[in-house]
Amino acid sequence: MNTKKKILIAPLNWGLGHATRCIPIIKALEQHNYTPIIASDGDSLSFLQKEFPHLTALDLPSYNVVYSESRRTFKWKMAAQIPKIIKAIQKEKIAIQKIIEDYQIDGIISDNRLGIYSKNIPSVFITHQLNVLSGTTSWITTKVHSRYIAKFNQCWIPDFENFQTLSGILGHLKKPLKNCLYIGPLSRFEKKSLPIRYDLMVILSGPEPQRTLLEEKLSVELKKYKGQIIFIKGIVEVSQKTKKEDNITFYNFMNSEALEIAFNESNAVLCRSGYTTIMDLAKLNKKAFFIPTPGQYEQEYLAKKYKMEGVAPRCKQENFKYTDLNKIQLYRGFDIPAVDQNWEQLFSLFQSK
Repeated sequence: MNTKKKILIAPLNWGLGHATRCIPIIKALEQHNYTPIIASDGDSLSFLQKEFPHLTALDLPSYNVVYSESRRTFKWKMAAQIPKIIKAIQKEKIAIQKIIEDYQIDGIISDNRLGIYSKNIPSVFITHQLNVLSGTTSWITTKVHSRYIAKFNQCWIPDFENFQTLSGILGHLKKPLKNCLYIGPLSRFEKKSLPIRYDLMVILSGPEPQRTLLEEKLSVELKKYKGQIIFIKGIVEVSQKTKKEDNITFYNFMNSEALEIAFNESNAVLCRSGYTTIMDLAKLNKKAFFIPTPGQYEQEYLAKKYKMEGVAPRCKQENFKYTDLNKIQLYRGFDIPAVDQNWEQLFSLFQSK
């Protein structure tokens, strides 16, 4: 008789960052005798199905968020989509009740999916954004977000509480929420001593159209770069595709195993300043150059924070020139000590009911 408890793990499909940082959690659940069940939509669901083909994977309602093509209109385009997001959250609440009943779920881990929780079983919310930055309206977005977080039994923050924090003000409120636990940074990668094959690794992610806009700009600008480049576009497709153009080797996507090797074989990384990417860079002690998504306050804050701390340079997307990469050597890169999560203690929540 199978007595393993079933834990639903549901990352938001908003770029691949939420899905990728769930990988170590899914692996830890299996190692601790739980049965993970994956639930998401779009690229995030497809990606996790490729990583864990043996696990049950379920479709959830999509938020269908579309980014603006310019920083100036980003906030207002996001605001216009709030009714659509609220409707998706309501659909999530309906969907989760049926999933719990149909699959006899014993616990929930939701990475930023606001409607995926239950009053009847232990429910965990994962976020690095307790302060939700939105310019002059940050106090409103933070308050609304906190009300959603309060509906969960626990909120896991993938950062240090008092040490050299990765998230800065994003993951640290002046008045802490009662249900929050700092679990340490999450990364699916391990640092390995491999020969350096690439002078630069480019890895793209995030919602459209900004992912494509950056790909197009970099594909032209980096042709002038003298070193060897591995360029992962971040497009999840049925099969992996590769193409070599002069000094650049392009991939549409890589699975975690191949990506871990590529990171370790690269001298520096050019990427967005998304928090999941930052956790990976910290785990691998890499040097980086950040181009934050235009108008995304969180990424702009993080890029500014790490430039001021002397960790990594940054620039606006529209201003990037290949010569900017020379600045990387002037910054110290990431040097954060490794941390091992106490999974047994964290998962004890699911033994309480």
